[in-house]
Amino acid sequence: MGNYKLKIKPSALKELEKIPRNDSKKIINKIKSLAHNPHPVGSEKLSGSEKYRIRQGNYRIIYSIENNALIVFVIKIAHRKDVYK
Repeated sequence: MGNYKLKIKPSALKELEKIPRNDSKKIINKIKSLAHNPHPVGSEKLSGSEKYRIRQGNYRIIYSIENNALIVFVIKIAHRKDVYK
């Protein structure tokens, strides 16, 4: 499996800036790991769409995968109570 290019939606970057530094570092590392393996252990496909979810502590990272272009597109980063709203 080749390396995927990471793209992050501007609104997801703003959400990441609001997260405490300790948690945001872990989230950034988790996102970077998606470039090597977009389907890691714990990743789940969301029903009703072509999006996936991965957990990092109390936060969720919602992303989509474009396999033909080798791109992982991070759509949303939020606390677990707010991410699906």
